[in-house]
Amino acid sequence: MKIAIIGGGLTGLTAAYELGKDGHKVELFEAEEGLGGQARTFPVAGTRLEVFYHHLFLSDRHILGLAEELGVKDRIAWIPSQSGFLHNGTIYPFSTPQDLLRFRPLYPWNRLRLGLVTLFLMRYKNWQALERFTAEEWIRRWAGRQAYEVMWRPLLTGKFGSAASDVSMTWFWGKIHLRGGSRQGIGAERLGYPEGSFQVLIDALTQAIEKQGGRIHTGAPVRMIQLDGWRVSNLYIREDWKPGPYDTIIATVSSLVMRRIAPFLSREYGNLLRRARYQGALCLVLQMKHPLSHIYWLNITDPESPFVGAIEHTNYIPPEVYDGRHLVYLTNYLDADHAYFELPKEELLRTYLPGIKRINPTFDLDWVEESWLFADPAAQPIIQPHYGQDIPPHRTSVPNLFLANTTQIYPEDRGTNYSVRLGRKVARLVGEPAFQSSR
Repeated sequence: MKIAIIGGGLTGLTAAYELGKDGHKVELFEAEEGLGGQARTFPVAGTRLEVFYHHLFLSDRHILGLAEELGVKDRIAWIPSQSGFLHNGTIYPFSTPQDLLRFRPLYPWNRLRLGLVTLFLMRYKNWQALERFTAEEWIRRWAGRQAYEVMWRPLLTGKFGSAASDVSMTWFWGKIHLRGGSRQGIGAERLGYPEGSFQVLIDALTQAIEKQGGRIHTGAPVRMIQLDGWRVSNLYIREDWKPGPYDTIIATVSSLVMRRIAPFLSREYGNLLRRARYQGALCLVLQMKHPLSHIYWLNITDPESPFVGAIEHTNYIPPEVYDGRHLVYLTNYLDADHAYFELPKEELLRTYLPGIKRINPTFDLDWVEESWLFADPAAQPIIQPHYGQDIPPHRTSVPNLFLANTTQIYPEDRGTNYSVRLGRKVARLVGEPAFQSSR
């Protein structure tokens, strides 16, 4: 078959690779100039860095299996990480069970209670039983009001804004369950990062696809999918470029984009797309002369902070890799129409300045050598109770059109590992003999 794939993130690239292995002719179209989606990279200090912070977990068997198949798994280093909380202007380490027992914002008995609840969720597998609960009601009941108010309510609000009280317990379970897979014993969790950034994996996938005969186009946003009778056939990119016809089209774009480029979908399927809710992501990346803190992943629970996290990449990967520079992501999850999305990076940095100084009072704007700003209006699906009932199927209402996006990653949360799994899944669906014989 001749197959078009819309979107060059890890889902689209993996689907292209898997279909190419089966002998299909694949053509992939990516709107951005770079491949990788949220894991795409940009040049910094003689190497590359992800536009949104990324790492791997020991439990990420799908992406690790792909890396091994492509011959780049040996380039992934596994490094102990340091996490922490900024609460009321104080940084508390939060990497080990011992750190939890020393976390003074919680009463001692509530620290123990929270530890037992976390251990339970790390080992609990029946996530279906949690679908009817919100994270708020479950955490309040089992971890206690203080643990919710001090830790989880600020983090849920920072991640989901006004929808925080609607977030499903299944989503929360997925986050705790996943992190548990990267711990060995009672020490700090070990996280994986490819030497040379995630670009190593993206390049390996790209080369494999092209070796199979696949074609990849970047800077090629698809404006519309065009029908031929009751089947999709061509893509509209611009007036002088309407590639096709194709036997099958796979879209790996957000549900918001899918509604725009495929307005012909049935009312029933379109309603499932409309039910998708997202939070946007905003990352201000700073290259600095000095470190901001000693923590890699700093969760911020101070309500006065204008951002929700500071991920200091060079407290994980040494600054020597980046010519001695210190790199930090200041991250925010916001409604897509939030005013911060309209600010230039210089003004956003000034807006963030009070929050940065709460992390390190000695910080000065002169520390910043360069900065970059990246945004995604549909970065994080909002997972509500009984979310599974609203997931659109991969097979759309049009016979040869498929959808594979982050709203369909469930019960786990979005991530590179599950993007690879999703790409493989949709490739299998397209390659099923029953589907091919129906053409």
